[in-house]
Amino acid sequence: MGALEHPLRVVTRVAWLAWELILIAVLYIFRVVFRRDQPLIEARAHWLHQGCRRVLHVFNAEVRSTGKVPETGLLVSNHLGYLDILVLSALAPAVFVAKRNVKNWPLFGWFALLAGTLFADPERRLQVGELIKELRAVLDSGALVVLFPEGTSSDGRTVLPFKSSLLEAATACSHPLSASLIAYRLEDGDVGEEVCYWKDMTFVPHLINLLSKKRVGVSVQFSKLRSGSRNRKKLARELHAEVLKLKQLHSPALG
Repeated sequence: MGALEHPLRVVTRVAWLAWELILIAVLYIFRVVFRRDQPLIEARAHWLHQGCRRVLHVFNAEVRSTGKVPETGLLVSNHLGYLDILVLSALAPAVFVAKRNVKNWPLFGWFALLAGTLFADPERRLQVGELIKELRAVLDSGALVVLFPEGTSSDGRTVLPFKSSLLEAATACSHPLSASLIAYRLEDGDVGEEVCYWKDMTFVPHLINLLSKKRVGVSVQFSKLRSGSRNRKKLARELHAEVLKLKQLHSPALG
């Protein structure tokens, strides 16, 4: 409906988005391919960070964060949709863990590959062990790793139980552990249906509709855990409780 109501806004922003994606792709050559002494993981994370900051302007997203934004270690967050990755990456250079099907998303899947995203395949149990090794290697490099332990996205009304399998990477190391809660606001729409990307929604129509919105308000709250359990299932419960605590503190005006 929004795309039909504001066709000029949509056309303008689609063209703007296309231009930004082309520019970001070109910048990858200079900042990642032809990097000098910077490690590949760090170069990719900084490239994605800068690119996401540019793309958020296309959505006219206003991001407000509270709490210290982590720079290293493991960050877990609730998951509402693809916009979460743009928001968190714009706040800090990071390496993301995503479902393998994200590779097939138009354009964004290609950029996820370039950014060094770690892909999880829930249907391949043997792959989990390999992914945990990769996660530990990235954490050991000093990078910030972002994980969405709910395993899927939702409309944000609640925080789904956290899956513990990939948290194994954080149980045998002393890297910092942080939690975050993301919430959105729309002046001219329904957040659950037009910002959150869940259920059986289709990517391109959802994106076009989102581009029709006047402004997207974003609130991100961060907190740091003093310590975490060495047991992955207990750690999942601890991190889930921390995100729920942030949700209880969250202002209803941004829900």
